[in-house]
Order: sequence, then C-alpha cells, then structure tokens
Amino acid sequence: MFNLGIDLGGTNIAAGIVNENNEILVKGSVPTLAKRPVEEIVRDMAALCADLAARLGIALSDISYVGIACPGTVNCDTGVVEYANNIRFRDFPLAAIFSEMTGIPASLIAVGNDANLAAMGEAVAGAGKGVASAVMITLGTGVGGGVVLDGKVLTGCAFGGAELGHTVIEKGGRQCSCGRKGCMEAYCSATALVTLTKEKFAATSGTLMHEMCGNDIEKVGGKTAFAAMKKGDRAGAEVVEEYLGYLACGVANLINIFQPDVFIIGGGVCNEGDNLLIPLKEKVSKEVYSKDHVLKTEIKIATLGNDAAIIGAPAFAMAQKQ
Repeated sequence: MFNLGIDLGGTNIAAGIVNENNEILVKGSVPTLAKRPVEEIVRDMAALCADLAARLGIALSDISYVGIACPGTVNCDTGVVEYANNIRFRDFPLAAIFSEMTGIPASLIAVGNDANLAAMGEAVAGAGKGVASAVMITLGTGVGGGVVLDGKVLTGCAFGGAELGHTVIEKGGRQCSCGRKGCMEAYCSATALVTLTKEKFAATSGTLMHEMCGNDIEKVGGKTAFAAMKKGDRAGAEVVEEYLGYLACGVANLINIFQPDVFIIGGGVCNEGDNLLIPLKEKVSKEVYSKDHVLKTEIKIATLGNDAAIIGAPAFAMAQKQ
C-alpha cells in the first residue's frame, strides 16, 4: 500500500509517500511562497507529489489514501479549509482542487489541522506508538496541540477542537494572540520563554546570561536561560523554574481532562531533553489528580520531528475514509 502525506506549512510544502507500516519511502519539499494565489500553491503540491511518485517508480493512481495537514480551521468532512492565518485560505475546497490537479479521487483525500495530524503521526509511529490514546503539545512560536483517542483525532463539532494552547492557566494574565489573557500559549511557548528570560535579564545585571548575550537584551533567545542554567547561573535557573512551573500547570490540566496513555511534548523547546523532561515530570506528578494511582500517564518527548505530520496525515485519511 502506498499512501501520500502532505504537510502544508507557511514556509515549505513537505510531502512523503508512506507505506502500510507508517514508514516514509520517499519525501521532498518545495517553498510555499504563501502570499501568492492559493491555486498556485496547490499546483506546486500536486507537482511535488507527482515527482515523489515518479522517484518511487509508481503512478499517482497507485496511491490508496492522501492526507493533507494544513494550518487553520479545516472542515474534515468536506476537505474545505475555512480559514488559515498565514496562507490565504478562506472557505477553500482544498481536497477537491487537489483531486482535480492530480486525478486522485476526492473520496480518498482527507484534510486536517496540521497540529492534529502531527499528533496522529506521533500516536501511530512515534512516542505514542502502541497505545490507545495520546495527547500532544508543541512548544514553538505558539503552543499547538492534538488529541488522539482510540485511534481517532479529536476535532470537535466545528473542527476547531484541541486548541490546547488556548486554555487559561493564569486568569487575567499575559495577553495572548487569540484575544484572551493568561493562555498556556502566553506562558509556555518558546516565545513566552524568551519573554520570561528578557524580563529577568532586564531586572538583573552581571549574570552569566548577560555575559552570554554581550549585555544585549536583543540577543536573548529561547535557549539562553537553559544554557545559562546548565553552567550554574542562578538567574537562568530561576527563569527555567518559573517556565517549568507554568508548563507543569498546563500539562497537569490536560492530563486531568484526558488522562491519556501518553502525553507527548514536541516543538523547539523539547530539544532541551532531560533538562526539560525530568523536572517537568516531577512537578506534574505533584499536581495531577491521579497522582496516587498505579497507572499513570507517561510524559515523553516527540520523536518524529518534522516527519510527524507527513506520517500522521495519511493515517488520519485512512481513519476518516475507511
């Protein structure tokens, strides 16, 4: 069986042909050039997929299922992208147009939110492989999320469910891009980590963070506090402790709601590995409702990286179309 997974991002279109074991056989990418007409973007998607098929020595007609991971709000029943912020999709029939350009029947094509489908990828082939339920958050510019229960992605009645980053952990707190205040995204994203680090930087002097950044606050990045902490810097350690406190609060909330077999953390911040995971587990273990239960949710770092949505998209399509 050959399935096609497409991860349509604001910067790049990545795609891969995946076998029945969720293994990528061939993959590639092209620039999205997101400001151009969306029909041109879909045409490049189709051309990329045709090229991948040719490289593998098959035809597009040999593809069994197609999954397209797309930012924004997607009607999973119709394949229409209702709204996307960084690509100019407004009620755009993505599945139908892609079908026209490739000859692949629309009945074999499913479109879903990119964070949801990345979670599906980790659930079937990554950190959640072999379990019944997995919840995933990605700590990047924002906080994305996805929920997979019994092999199916939770999308909600209006297909905008699992916006886990927009659950409030500090009422009346920091302004979030969604319009609310105190969201997990405003405290737990890589962007939020930079904000916390800059606040500590501005309130102190002579720390290792200052030395590392040449006393220039504009050189503070998402790795600054962790890097300083690893070298024994107290200010850096205080930033990390504050950040992990917020993250543990949000993670414990989500575990209490879903109690998944596995809770997966992806995104750039997860590259800190055990420096993030070990203290986070300790904090979460004290906050979850089921802390005294023998069976507990396991917290893991995502393993698939940028391939998660490429693998998760066709797995989602199979679950939708079968």
